Amino acid sequence: MITTIGDEIMSYGRGMLDLMTVSAHSTVLVGREPDLATLHEALKRVRAAEPAAVLVGGEAGVGKTRLVEEFCRSLDARVLVGQCLELGEEGLPFAPFAAALRELSRREGRAVFEGREAEFARLLPELGPPPEGGETRRGHLFELAGALFARLAEERPLVLVVEDLHWADRSTRDLIAFLVRSVRVPRLLLIATYRTDELHRGHPLRPFLAELERARGVQRHDLDRLDRDGTAELLGHLLGAEPDPPTVDAISRRAQGIPFFIEQFAASADPRCGDIPETLRDLLLSRADQLPDSAQRVLRVAAVGGHRFGHELLARVTGVDETTLESALRAAVAAQLIVIAPDGGFEFRHALVREAVHDDLLPGERARLHASYAQAIEAEPHLVDADRAPAEIAHHWFAARDHARALVAAHRAADAAGSRYAFAERARLLDRMLELWDQVPGAADLLGVGHLDLLEEAALAAIDSGELMRAKTLTRAALADLDSAAEPVRAARLLVRRAKLLRNAGKSDGAAEAREAYRLLVEAPRDAAWLKLAADVVYVLAATDPGESDRLAQSVLATGAEFGDEAGQVAVEITYSKVCSGRLPAAESLPAMRRSVDRARDSGDISNLAAALVNLSDSLFETGAYAASAAAAAEGVPHADRIGVSRTTGVYLLANHAEALMALGRWDEADALLAEAARHDPPGTLAAPGLRLRGRLRLARGHDGAEATVQRAVAFLAKPFLTNETRLALLELRILAGLATGDTAAARAAAAVALTDRGLTDRPRYGWAVLAAAARTLPQPGLGASDGSALDLAGTIRELAGRLPQRYPAEVAYAAQVAASLDGGADRWREAVAAWRADGQPYQLANALLSLAEVVAADRPAATAALTEARALAVELGARPLVEAAEVMARRLGVRGAAGSRGAGVRGAGVRGAGAAGAAGVRDAAGLRGSAGVAGGTAAVMSTALLTAREREVLRLVAEGQSNSRIAQNLFISPKTASVHVSRIIAKLEVTNRVEAAAVAHRLGLLDT
Repeated sequence: MITTIGDEIMSYGRGMLDLMTVSAHSTVLVGREPDLATLHEALKRVRAAEPAAVLVGGEAGVGKTRLVEEFCRSLDARVLVGQCLELGEEGLPFAPFAAALRELSRREGRAVFEGREAEFARLLPELGPPPEGGETRRGHLFELAGALFARLAEERPLVLVVEDLHWADRSTRDLIAFLVRSVRVPRLLLIATYRTDELHRGHPLRPFLAELERARGVQRHDLDRLDRDGTAELLGHLLGAEPDPPTVDAISRRAQGIPFFIEQFAASADPRCGDIPETLRDLLLSRADQLPDSAQRVLRVAAVGGHRFGHELLARVTGVDETTLESALRAAVAAQLIVIAPDGGFEFRHALVREAVHDDLLPGERARLHASYAQAIEAEPHLVDADRAPAEIAHHWFAARDHARALVAAHRAADAAGSRYAFAERARLLDRMLELWDQVPGAADLLGVGHLDLLEEAALAAIDSGELMRAKTLTRAALADLDSAAEPVRAARLLVRRAKLLRNAGKSDGAAEAREAYRLLVEAPRDAAWLKLAADVVYVLAATDPGESDRLAQSVLATGAEFGDEAGQVAVEITYSKVCSGRLPAAESLPAMRRSVDRARDSGDISNLAAALVNLSDSLFETGAYAASAAAAAEGVPHADRIGVSRTTGVYLLANHAEALMALGRWDEADALLAEAARHDPPGTLAAPGLRLRGRLRLARGHDGAEATVQRAVAFLAKPFLTNETRLALLELRILAGLATGDTAAARAAAAVALTDRGLTDRPRYGWAVLAAAARTLPQPGLGASDGSALDLAGTIRELAGRLPQRYPAEVAYAAQVAASLDGGADRWREAVAAWRADGQPYQLANALLSLAEVVAADRPAATAALTEARALAVELGARPLVEAAEVMARRLGVRGAAGSRGAGVRGAGVRGAGAAGAAGVRDAAGLRGSAGVAGGTAAVMSTALLTAREREVLRLVAEGQSNSRIAQNLFISPKTASVHVSRIIAKLEVTNRVEAAAVAHRLGLLDT
C-alpha cells in the first residue's frame, strides 16, 4: 500500500519517528497541482507506449509520498509500490521490488509469475527454494523482472513506485538502472522518491541520479515547500475552519512550509504554536545529537545567534580556532542542519531546528551566550546587517536578562525602526521598554524620556502598526496619568487618538472625546500641530454631526492658510475631502482631492499621499471611472507598505482596488487582492470592507466558503458604531446572501430592516444598491400574486427611490433596475440593460439580461440573444450560479445555443454544484424569482431541468413505484447510490417525498420524454 505523509517521516532522524503517531492528517492534497500535472504528463507519455521515469526529490516531510498517493488514487493503471529500507549500503537487496512483487502475488495469485516462481524466489522466499546459482544469475533475474513488468503493462499502463531511494542498496539501484536504460519497458512509469536532505556529498545516490537523468524519458522533479497561502489552506483542512491570519503567520513562519510540521502544530493543543510539540522537538533534535561534540557545541552557539548568522560573528562568540570552527560547520552542513545562505553566510535549514536547539540550552548557558552576542555586535556592528544591529543588540541583552542594558538598547532600536517605517518592530520594542521600566531603577534618567512620553510613543507605534486594541489600552493609560489642564494640547492629541480608535473598533462614534479635544484646543496656541489635531476632530465629528463638522472644517481650512506647513495643509485638505464625501457630489469634490494628491506627491509626503489616494480612488469609483479608481488605489498600495501602514491605510487601498476590478470584471485579480488584504489581518472594523467584498464575490461565484465569509462580515452589524457606508454595504450583503441560498423569506426580512436604516438616503451610492437588492426579493410583476408584506416593501422601495438622486452611471442603472423590478415589462428591463451597459459592470449587466430574457420569453430571438450574452458574461466571470440560471432558463425556453453544458468553462475553484441548495437558490442569486412568484409550474420545470440524465432514469423508475433496491438492480448500481439519487431528485424538484416526485414527473410529461 502507498504510505501516508506520516509514514514517510517515520524514519526521519534515523528512526526516531518509529515511536511517533501523527494525530492530524489532511485528506486533501494542498498546493501540488503543478506537481500532479508533471506526473500525469509522464503517464500520458507512457500511455503512448513511451517509457518514462520521474525522480521526485524533496525534504523529509514535504509530502513526496502524499503526492504519489494522490496521483495513484484514481488511476486506470496497475500500481505497484515498494519501499527501500534503512539497513545500510549492503542491507536487504531488492527490498522495494520484493515488496511490490509480494503485493502483486497477494492480489493476483502466483499465476502471475507464469510458472517461474522458483526463479522469482530469489526475491520472494515464500515462493519456494530458489534454483542453484549465485551472483552469476543476477543478469537473468533482471531479465525476468523486465519481462514480468512488460507483460503486466500490456493490458494497461504499469506504475511502479519506489520510495525512499536514498536508502536503496546497490542491487536495487542496479535493477532500476537496468529497467530505465536497458529494457525500457513500454507503458511502464517508474516513480522514485528520495530525500534531498539526506544526500551528503559522498552519498552513492548522487552519481546514480546524475547517470539516470541522462537517459531518455527520465526527469527529476523537486517538491518545494508550501507558501503562506498553501499553509493557510492546509491548516483550514486540518482545523476544520478557516484559520485566522495570526495563526497562519505564526505557523507559516515556524513550520516554513513543511506539511508534516504544519500537521504537528495543528495537532497540538496550541494552534498558535506557542511551544513546539514534544514529539516534534525530539525529532528535530535527533539529528543534532548525532554530530560530534565539537560540532554540537558550535551548533548551540549558532542557534543563539538566530536563524541566519555569519562566520565571523560565530567565530567571535565561540572563541574556537578557525580549523575547529570550519570542521564543526562542515559536519553540520553535511547533516543538512545548516545550509549556506546566498550571501555567503549560514542559516539553519529549518527555523524549528534552531528553536529546538536554542530551547535545549541550560538557562545560565543561554543567558551567557546571548550576552556574548550583544557584546560582540556592540563592539563590531558590521558583523550583522547595519539596519539590524540595534535590534539584535536589544534582543540579546533582553535574553541575557541584563535589564538596564536591554532598556537602553531597546530605545535605540525603536528609534532606528521608526526611521525605517518598521512600525510593528518599533511597537514591540517600545512595549518591551514598558515591560522593563519598573525593573530598572532611574529608568527616566537613564533614557531621558518620561513614562508618559513612552506610553504615548508606544500608543502611536501601535496605531501605525495596526494594533488598535493595544493602542486603545495604552492611550487610556496615558490619559489617566496626564494633567489635561497643564498640557491641553497633549490631552487633546490623546483624546483624538482615542476617539478614532473607538470608531475603528466599532465601540462608539468617538464624538464625546472629539468635542472635549476641540474644547481644549480652542484656547491653545495655533501652530502646525494644532492644525492637524483640529483636522482630526473634524474627521471624527463628520459621521455624527455633519453640520458641526462642516462649520469646523471651514474654520480649520481658513486657519491652515495662515501656516506654511505643507504637510499640515495637505492633511487638512484630505480631511475636508472626507467630510464632504457623500454629501457633495463626487464630481465636485474630485478637483480638491486631485489637488491634495498632487501636493503630497510633489512634496514627497508619502503618508498623506497614501491617505489622499484612498479618497480619490473611492470617489472615482462612485463616478463610474472604474479603471482610474483601480489605478489610483494601486498607486497607493506600495506607499502604504513603504511607510508601514499596510494593516490600516493599506487594506483600504487594497479593498478599493479590488472593488474597482470587480466592477471591471477582473474577478480573479480582485480575489487575489482581497486575499492579500485578509493576510494583513486588519484590526477592528477596518476588516469589514475587504471581508464584505470577498463575501459578495464568493456568493456570485457560488464558492463553498461563501456562507462562512458572509457570516463573518455581517457580524460587524452587531457593533455599536459603523460608518454609514460600511453598515449599508453589509445590510445589502445580508440580503444577497438570502437570495443566493434561495431563502426569499430571510432575504425579504433583511431587506425590511435595511430599508429603515437612517443613512440610506445620505449615501446614494450605497442606498441604490440596497434598494436594488431589496427589490429582488419581490415576486416579478405579472407572474404571481404579492402578499401584504411584499406590497408594503414595494411601496417603501418606491418611496425611497424617489428621494435618491441619479447622478452617475451606476446610480442611473440601479434606478432603472429598481423600476423594472417594481413595475415589470420588457421596456423597463431594456432600459435597465442599456443603463448597465453604459455603466460597464459585466455582472450587473448579465443579471439584467437574464431578467430581460425572462420577461420577453415569448419573443424567441430576443430571449435567445439576452440569454446567450448573459451566459457568456457569467462564464467569463466564473459566476457559476448565474451560468446555471441562464442554462436552466435556456432549457425551459428551448433555447439550445444558450444552454451549453452546465457549468462548462466556469472558472474558479471551490464552487457548489447544482445540488439541493443550488437548485433552490440559483434563480434568486441570478436575479430571478422563486417558485412563489412564477405561474404555471415554471419553478418545477426549472428544477427538473437541473436533473442529470441518470437522475431522469431514476425518476422514471420512482414514478413506476420501484424501491431503491429494484432501481439499483435495473440500473446496475448499488442501493446506496440509488438512495442518493432519489434524495437529490427530491431536493431538486423541491418536493417532500417520492410520491410527490412521481406526481411532478407525470404532470410535466417527463416519463414521455
